[in-house]
Amino acid sequence: MMLPTLRQLQYLKLLAEQGSFGRAAEAAHVTQPTLSAGIQELERTLGAPVVDRARSGVILTSVGEEALRRATVILNEAEELVEAAKNAGQPLTGRFRLGVIPTIAPFLLPRALPLLRDQFPKLRLFLREDLTQRLIASLKAGQLDAALIALPYDMAGLNWAHVGEDELMAAVPSSHPLARQESASPEAMEREGLILLEDGHCLREHALAACGLKPPKAAEEESFAATSLPTLVQMVGSGLGVTFLPAMAVDAGLARAAPITVRPIDAEHPSREIVVAWRAGSNRGVEGKLLAETLRAA
Repeated sequence: MMLPTLRQLQYLKLLAEQGSFGRAAEAAHVTQPTLSAGIQELERTLGAPVVDRARSGVILTSVGEEALRRATVILNEAEELVEAAKNAGQPLTGRFRLGVIPTIAPFLLPRALPLLRDQFPKLRLFLREDLTQRLIASLKAGQLDAALIALPYDMAGLNWAHVGEDELMAAVPSSHPLARQESASPEAMEREGLILLEDGHCLREHALAACGLKPPKAAEEESFAATSLPTLVQMVGSGLGVTFLPAMAVDAGLARAAPITVRPIDAEHPSREIVVAWRAGSNRGVEGKLLAETLRAA
């Protein structure tokens, strides 16, 4: 059985990215007839057209879309193979693509990056900040090598190494009666107008689950939700309600950005687990564990 070549799959990927044969050929550093012949050969191998040559540019057929999806994974695996061979016996050297969620990145990375630079001078770390769901999709597609995320989360198809526990704290306006107490109960927080990060941020689910609370109904919460932790802190400081903050953000000084007071939460286990995750079966396990070890020291 004839199989597509990596070169043909690269041509298809470039064609989808560039939108025309001319620009794709330029990006591939080949002539247009060479690229066109490669695509035709790919179509013969697959037994179906992968592109419609429209006047406005190139449009992928349904077969082309599916081929592109699989080609992306195959090409990423091939790149990983080359990186692994180059860096055999030298973990955390060369290119490493790390995803980080926004409720961790600004608080842990400033401490961790100098350590990583010192310990692994040949490491070329590419960072991508995004929500957990998208980072995991990128991990599984081979577009990331590892991701720094928080559990609990559905980790099917992934392996991970523990970095640390991050306590969740109650944050209230400094003038609020709860600020005069030594700790805050989840029930009291709920009564005082809980403001959370918007849907998609796993910290929202972690805080509610850790405190045994249900998500506020849209009608009750008057559609108050913050897009980031700094925004959340400003909203609380303005007296709009109370919230939960991760201890790592408090330690990094975030609570000093507004007139708020931080207190422990009266709950059994109000925390999230920070981990480094990688694709099950990928060759990044050793590096994932090494990365987690370094981050623990930060």
